[in-house]
Parts: sequence; structure tokens; C-alpha cells
Amino acid sequence: MDIHFGKANDQDKLVEECFHTYFEGLHRYAFTILKDNDEAKDAVQAVFLKLWEKRADIDEQQSIKSYLYTAVYHYCLNVRRHEKVKDNYLAQRPPVFEHRNELVSKETHRRIMEHIDNLSPQCRLIFSKSRFEGRKYAEIAADLGLSVKTVEVQMGKALKILRAKLFDIMVMILFACLFL
Repeated sequence: MDIHFGKANDQDKLVEECFHTYFEGLHRYAFTILKDNDEAKDAVQAVFLKLWEKRADIDEQQSIKSYLYTAVYHYCLNVRRHEKVKDNYLAQRPPVFEHRNELVSKETHRRIMEHIDNLSPQCRLIFSKSRFEGRKYAEIAADLGLSVKTVEVQMGKALKILRAKLFDIMVMILFACLFL
């Protein structure tokens, strides 16, 4: 069954119906291109968001299924292109702390870890999983049985606290980078 925009009077319900009908298939399709579950979900959600925003402007005779698959394909290609640009940039960029002073680095590291240890237990756990293990918010939420929003709030809280407490260190690092 293919859905056309011209067949329904209520565009909001039609977009919702499309979401429920096509999300899984689009997710699988995006996953074959991106090879990352979270990126695939993000791609499909971004396309549905775009569909929601432009629902009034879409051609009534156009097949929504073909529109969605084409949009997901182009979105995934853009993600791939962006990753290549980012990789090229990182490969060409010189290391930031190439000439760092090891004593300052150890002291800075000790202070940062001390402030992280002073975070609330849940906040510290979420921050550590995100920043030290490189896990995504959705993965952390699934592991801890929390909502993604809770993980986002806890990360925002941790970053706000650390920014306030480590402001002097950030200034020192900035000056070190400028003069080295």
C-alpha cells in the first residue's frame, strides 16, 4: 500500500500514519547505508521532521513512500560526506597538546578528575559513560533504564557544573595553546 498526500484531508494524521507505516523499513534502509543503528534512527527522524515541516508544500500526487526513501537516501549520503570532511579535517589538524608540560597536565588531570568525582553518583556515572567510554545517550539510557531526556538533563547538569568549576583550567589551556 502506498500513501499519497492527496488522499487525506488531515495532513497531521497522514504524517503520523506514514511514520507508523514506514519507520521500520526506512530505518533498515538507512542502517544499510550508515551501518550505525543510532545514526540510522536519527536519519529517519530527521526526514520525518522535514516531512512534518513541509507537509503543506508536498506535491499531492507524489508517492510518499518514494519521497521518504529518496529523502532518507540523500540524508544518509550527506551524513557520509560530512563524516569524510570531518575525518579529513582531523587528519590534517596538528595535535593540540603536542608541546604540553607534563607537570601541568598531571595537575590539570587530577583537578578535573576530582571535580568529576564530586558530581552526584548518577550524574558522574552518565558523564563517565558518555565522555570516557564514548557511548551515545540512547545507549546509556538503555543500560541504566532511564529515558534519553534524563540522560540529556544529567549531562547538561554535569557540563554546567564542570564548566563553572574548571573555568580557570580552561583559560590556562587556552593560553597554553596560544603560546605553544
